[in-house]
Amino acid sequence: MKQKGELLLSASSLFLEKSEDMVKENPFIQIRRELHLIPEIGLEEYKTHDYLMSKIKELPQEHLEIKTWETAIVVRVKGSIGQRIIGWRTDIDGLPVVEETELPFQSTHEGRMHACGHDMHMSIALGLLTYFSSHQTIDDLVFIFQPAEENVSGAKIIYDSGFLNDYMPDEIYALHVKPDLPVGTLGTKVGTLFAGTCAIDVEFRGVGGHAAYPHESNDMIVAASQFINQIQTIVSRSVNPMEGAVITLGTMHAGTAGNIISGYASLTGTIRTLTSEMSKLTQQRVKDIVKGIELSYNCKIYLDLDQAGYYPVINSEIETMAFIDYMTKKQGVVYKEMGTEMTGEDFGYYLDKIPGTMFWLGVDSPYGLHHPKMTPKEEAIPFAIEHVGDFLEKRANRQL
Repeated sequence: MKQKGELLLSASSLFLEKSEDMVKENPFIQIRRELHLIPEIGLEEYKTHDYLMSKIKELPQEHLEIKTWETAIVVRVKGSIGQRIIGWRTDIDGLPVVEETELPFQSTHEGRMHACGHDMHMSIALGLLTYFSSHQTIDDLVFIFQPAEENVSGAKIIYDSGFLNDYMPDEIYALHVKPDLPVGTLGTKVGTLFAGTCAIDVEFRGVGGHAAYPHESNDMIVAASQFINQIQTIVSRSVNPMEGAVITLGTMHAGTAGNIISGYASLTGTIRTLTSEMSKLTQQRVKDIVKGIELSYNCKIYLDLDQAGYYPVINSEIETMAFIDYMTKKQGVVYKEMGTEMTGEDFGYYLDKIPGTMFWLGVDSPYGLHHPKMTPKEEAIPFAIEHVGDFLEKRANRQL
């Protein structure tokens, strides 16, 4: 009987052998691994930007126009007529996560990891771009390599900056890996796929003092506690029960010692809603509660509500139904109708202005998004390049 160490060594050898075979069959798997080595936080994706540019410059340049801004890259593939522009967006940033996968291509950047699959997204985008660089379509295709999806809404930054003005898509598409779907599966829905998010940051300022003389102080721990209790009534009493909203306060900081009344407290959290209207309602109710707490506890509260570009991801009907109809009939694809989830994505900022759709790509990982052991199956890369490429080609050739 083999010892445990021998079994582990054997399993590792099989993994490496299988991995080498996959890389030989599809170079974009190797690209994914090279990108996985160098994850970077949003707006700091300098190595990632340089790597992407090196690969883009290797392509046939006859039909390409390349534009850069900070770490963002836009590549336009000129069509034969080019009256419309079909957009494809991929995010390029990583997360502040310490990787625990123990893969041979584990992150070399300490405390950074592609734990949300953006390395997969980039390799798929490069695969699509590689194909279209030598297969001209009727309409233009624009590939947007976007920074800072995870932290400061790169979508809003580059859109509002005017960076896309000369390359503005008439319709736009994107995917996101989904660990709990098998490889070979694509899924989406018409309407809201992901929630919009809004960050909450609150500071309470009163008067601190000795625990023995509460009447001479103004206790901000009590004020913050009342705020915490009251804010939870927004969902239960201000939101239509047939609609969705979540309010979570994730951090609280106050006080320095058990016998000192704290004159300061701070809270941070998030609001997640399925429509922009519901986001406005919940934000207004938070503001109302703040005013009430200020009057009740004779304190000053500084409230910051920041939605940035994390609007709800609302898939437009025409473009999404074209995608669904195509994928449900396509051989080799398992299509699944998806529900709405409370995760956030700044792709919603594009969809607020441009019709299009976002969809899930199954990658069959035992660990979920943002987990330090998230390990998507790389077979999803050639699958996505083939089938998503077919869809984009049909759209850009006006066959769908």
